[in-house]
Amino acid sequence: MSMEIATRSYGHGARQALAIHCSLAHAGAWRGLGAALDADARLLAFDLPWHGRSANWDEQGDIHDASTAMARALLTEPMDLVGHSFGATVALRLAVERPELVRSLCLIEPVYFAAARLDAPERAAAYSAQSQALAGMIARGDRETATRDFNRRWGDGRRWHDFPQRSRDYMMERIGFISASAPFIEHDCAGLLRDGLLSRATMPVLLVEGDQSPDVVGAINDAIEKRLPDARRAKITGAGHMAPITHPEPVAEAIRELWKVTQERVDLRAAD
Repeated sequence: MSMEIATRSYGHGARQALAIHCSLAHAGAWRGLGAALDADARLLAFDLPWHGRSANWDEQGDIHDASTAMARALLTEPMDLVGHSFGATVALRLAVERPELVRSLCLIEPVYFAAARLDAPERAAAYSAQSQALAGMIARGDRETATRDFNRRWGDGRRWHDFPQRSRDYMMERIGFISASAPFIEHDCAGLLRDGLLSRATMPVLLVEGDQSPDVVGAINDAIEKRLPDARRAKITGAGHMAPITHPEPVAEAIRELWKVTQERVDLRAAD
């Protein structure tokens, strides 16, 4: 596919961070968190393939490979990575593949269902049934029902008809992205869960979740945490899956704590 990548920047701080948004969104989803971190960092956000103003996916190859290639092209120097949902799975993959370029890693509700299925199949069972039902709707061409159902489970709490028509149309046009992402997020097609590969991500890692999120989110974070050398957790009170949009300030505070740890490590190495 074309590597045409649309980007936006938020903030004026000294840290350089790369932000990767969730499915059915775009780089503008980081506006609130960027404002909350304005003095701390400059967030470089980009539109995933088939999203925003980036190139459409030509449906050749794997969508997670294409998304990771886009992010990799922007990771030109050591940066802090912040990813949400699908974007968090891309950030995790980058941290494994290019750890020398990732100073710290913040994963906000990574939808790496393959990890939960491996470690806690009983906690992933409800999601598996929902995923199969959603795939059936998409395959039948019932995009509106599929998108409405997806947003009910993974959205920001708004009812479907509270979204502007333009937003509903945007999400319905891209709902096939959910099925297309299944080879990685549900079946680990890149094999990151095998052979201890996640242990290559040695940088400080923060796993974030909302306390109103589905139980499978906690199972995913449990599975990822135990495979990483240096991970910690944060739970956002009152938040669901869309915490960086609905609760940007507490998410930003958790990220600042991660960056504080990261800087302390840098200072210690410099002192040695």
